[in-house]
Amino acid sequence: MLLLESMEEEIRQNYTEAEKLQVFHDEFMPHINSMYNFAYRLTFDEDDANDLVQDTYLKAFRFIHSFEKGTNAKAWLFRILKNSFINDYRKKSKEPAKVDYQDVETYYNSDDVDRQITPDLRVESLQDMIGDEISNALNSLDVDFRTVIILCDLEGFKYEEMAKILDIPIGTVRSRLHRARNLLKEKLTDYAKQMGYKNT
Repeated sequence: MLLLESMEEEIRQNYTEAEKLQVFHDEFMPHINSMYNFAYRLTFDEDDANDLVQDTYLKAFRFIHSFEKGTNAKAWLFRILKNSFINDYRKKSKEPAKVDYQDVETYYNSDDVDRQITPDLRVESLQDMIGDEISNALNSLDVDFRTVIILCDLEGFKYEEMAKILDIPIGTVRSRLHRARNLLKEKLTDYAKQMGYKNT
């Protein structure tokens, strides 16, 4: 055990700052848009998504010595983001709801009170990409089912990669994805009929 620890320490020491920055720039930064889209699909909030992506990249840099060059950097980053989301979600679910009364007071004293509230542009742009009905149906799924659909059908990860990201067996990935697609299909049945599609 001590030998293993000393070997890891030697690897860390041999990983120069220049190499860290190079790996970070070449391997991690190209995936930042996919990371944001994944974070937004999990949180439904632009600020939370930005925080989650920033936290993920900080952790990625901090633990860069554990990333193996030549492996799937995107899958590695997605796993960090997914774990950060779960940890943050658990933390928030234990906290009582908080209201910023200063924001409420500022809003009600402003001229915006009488105007119609406009939707978030980020929500609109994402929904336009896959359609309102599909987006709404996807967003209404439980986070576990939503995540497998995002990883497989939107991000194109293979089952093996998804199993690593989600830290579950491949069999569980397959069954969860099957269930998620069925749930999505159920939610979209009425919409499909309205669009003229018939059951086959």
